[in-house]
Formats: sequence, C-alpha cells, structure tokens
Amino acid sequence: MQPNSSKPAATAPLPSAAPAAPPPIESLLLAAARVNTFDGQRLMTNASGFFFQRDERLFLVTSRHVMLDEPSKHFPDRIEIEIHTDPANMARSTGFSMPLYRDGKSLWRQGRDSGGDIDVAAIEIERGALPETSVYRAFTPRHLHEPDEQVELGSSLLVVGFPLGFHDALHHLPVVRHAVNASSFGFRFQGKGYFLTDARTHRGTSGAPVVMRARNHGPELDELPWMLLGVHSSRMDVGTRDLKLDEALGLNCAWYADILLTLTEH
Repeated sequence: MQPNSSKPAATAPLPSAAPAAPPPIESLLLAAARVNTFDGQRLMTNASGFFFQRDERLFLVTSRHVMLDEPSKHFPDRIEIEIHTDPANMARSTGFSMPLYRDGKSLWRQGRDSGGDIDVAAIEIERGALPETSVYRAFTPRHLHEPDEQVELGSSLLVVGFPLGFHDALHHLPVVRHAVNASSFGFRFQGKGYFLTDARTHRGTSGAPVVMRARNHGPELDELPWMLLGVHSSRMDVGTRDLKLDEALGLNCAWYADILLTLTEH
C-alpha cells in the first residue's frame, strides 16, 4: 500500500503594501522662502522672506537691509529664492533668480514714514517666469491685522525663517521659532513703525514673517489660517550693556505688516 501523500494548499501571494502617503505640509512653511543675495556669481548672505499676493500680483517680502545696507557695505545685485516644484515630492526644488536693478534703478519697493526709513522691502515676482508646477502659499491683505482684533501682551507668536541659513535641507523648508509680543501692539515703539518680540533669533532671520494663529477666521483663510502681524528685522540691544556681565536683551524689532498695503499698490 502506498502511503497517503498530500500537497500543501496553494496560498495567494500577500498583496504588497501601498506606499504610505506623505504627511501634509503645514501651509505656513510653504509661505516662507529662503533668500540668498549675490554680487554677480558671488554668494554674499542668506536671509528670510515670504510671499505676499495682492490681486493677481505676487511679491517677495523681506527686510530692506537684505537688498541694500550701506553701513555694512552690502550691495548685492540680485537675489535668489528656492521654489518647490513638485507637490508630491518636497525634496524637489529649483533656484529662482531675480535682479535687483534695471537700467540703474532699484526694482524693490521700500517705505518711509514720520519715524524714518522702514526696514521692509517688497519686490514683484514675474509669475510667468515661475515653474508651472511651483508650490507655495502666499499671504494676502486679508491676513493683515484688523483694528478690532486684539493682540494682547504676551500673545504667542511664531517667526518663520532660516536662522544662520539653517533649515530642512532635504525638503527645503524653514524652521519656526516661538515668540511672544513684548510691547503694546498697535503702538509705535519709541515712535518707530515696529513692535517688539521676545524670541531667540539669529542672523539669517531678517525678513521672516511674524504671525499669530487666526481666530474665528472665515473660509478665505482656511488654506493659510494665520494673521500676518509683522516682518522681523533685527535684534535690539542696549548700548550701555556690559558685554561680560549682562546678557543680551533677547528682544527683536518687527515692523508692522500693514506697510505692505503701501508697498504693493500699483
């Protein structure tokens, strides 16, 4: 008698796991842009900036001293920003260069008021020259602070930028520093068009947006639910501070963002 023999039942191959979808990117990170300044092909400095759209026009906003700073003999002739080019892969980006002068005249816009020069600059981006697959978010006039919206002392704020050029170099995204409002918002500190923030900042943060989470916002802010309060400029210090005995103040100047309504007018 032949022994009974059996064959193992055929099993269907296990389905291969579908690749996990990448987590969504916070829209606020896509509103900021890394800015490099150049003199010809020579890299000079790095800074921060952000996108601001008014009607159909798109602007890059940063600090005015990023474009020109006579005390430090900083005279770039162009800037370059990094643009994401693939919504499915944040690791893909390209540099987008913009000249700062044409026919000997500066292309950026800057402001001045009764307190003197305002350290904010806006330069229009030629939208038709951007890659068709560009990925970014832009603030609009609707993101600016309304007079009836209160910003209390100590309110939690964020500064979105590229301190010392540091960022997520793989995904080309900025980092965020926490800040609080350190002066009475709406008042011009010492007669200047800025308010103070208490935050740890570094070189390279100049031009970063200073924002606060929008409260009770309408559907027009669903994509970017943040209030644009200011433009970070520089750290503030006291000339009488003993460099050995006294710590730095840790306070910063943020110029009121409503200046953008003037700088982006036709």
